[in-house]
Amino acid sequence: MTTGLPAQATPPDAPPPDMRRLRLVDDTAQSDTQEGGSPPLVGYLILVPEGTDPAGLFAKGVTRPEIRPVAYTDSPPVRQTGEGVVRVDTGRHVAEVDGRELDLSYLEFELLAHLVRQPHQVHSREALIAGVWGYDHIGDGRTVDVHIARLRRKLGSAHRHRIVTVRGVGYKYVPDQ
Repeated sequence: MTTGLPAQATPPDAPPPDMRRLRLVDDTAQSDTQEGGSPPLVGYLILVPEGTDPAGLFAKGVTRPEIRPVAYTDSPPVRQTGEGVVRVDTGRHVAEVDGRELDLSYLEFELLAHLVRQPHQVHSREALIAGVWGYDHIGDGRTVDVHIARLRRKLGSAHRHRIVTVRGVGYKYVPDQ
């Protein structure tokens, strides 16, 4: 169903019609429009900032406020995690060890961030695949093992021990040993 304005025409400079006179138009109204009646108008839902007069947005000669699209992101707000020497800044998508920025691939960064966000918690390979790669990833636990090995190499010999293997289960991040 759609809502249409009354069929009477209004001059362009006239104030908008009284919205209480809107009538409900359903699918049966289409047969009326083909028999000589005027077609119903189509309306749009427009969201405006609080305190903005919607009628003023369409008035001639009025400067319209800038409307910026709001980007939707799945990522959490800018946040730095990590105790000690391994730091992950999800807002800037940067990981550092002892103040040195790591050169990580997208998945390596996401895997490290996932582990650092939840220190001392054991993550199974399946949970890591679901949390980092997503449920639609096709692969096996070996994929996680390869990425963990790369992460350990990039952390360096002084910090590779922070990602601990829990035999038969998965991996955990230990900030201090």
